[in-house]
Amino acid sequence: MPEPLDQYLVGVSLPDALRAQEFLTATTGLAVKGALKLRDAVIVTKNAEGHTAVRETIDPQPGRTALSSGMWTGLLGLLVGGPVGWLVGGAVGAGVGAATAKVIDLGIPDEWVAWFREAVQPGTTTVLLLLEDLHVGALAKEMERFPFARLVHTTLPESALRQLEEALGQEHIADA
Repeated sequence: MPEPLDQYLVGVSLPDALRAQEFLTATTGLAVKGALKLRDAVIVTKNAEGHTAVRETIDPQPGRTALSSGMWTGLLGLLVGGPVGWLVGGAVGAGVGAATAKVIDLGIPDEWVAWFREAVQPGTTTVLLLLEDLHVGALAKEMERFPFARLVHTTLPESALRQLEEALGQEHIADA
């Protein structure tokens, strides 16, 4: 088996959100098989009118994190200080959890998401993948199933880029 590569960003444009979800599911399957580590995935959809929607898969959501943190610290507060401890612990935990979720960016940097939000063509959906320990051959073989996809950006080395372009039957992209 070839040596895996380090961490890379790959952007693939697809004709619609359903195909984008199918591509993300296929990539997740590769992760389960050990062909790559999927560190983050973001789906950017732009409709025909130019309105964009972004769905992140990894970054914590403030509301969800506040609820989880509040529940756990409230439980701990209940055990230590009774009902008053539950109220205080829950309030403090919720506040800290929400603030932490706002500050932490675990996956694809927000600057890249903003850039892709502008760059995505109207009427298409782009899947951004942050990958580690990537075996390019396995990804290229999986991408052959998506001949309608287009590689729009990558931080992969030139040889890996060529392999993915060939899998998609695509000409060389200049901005990668």
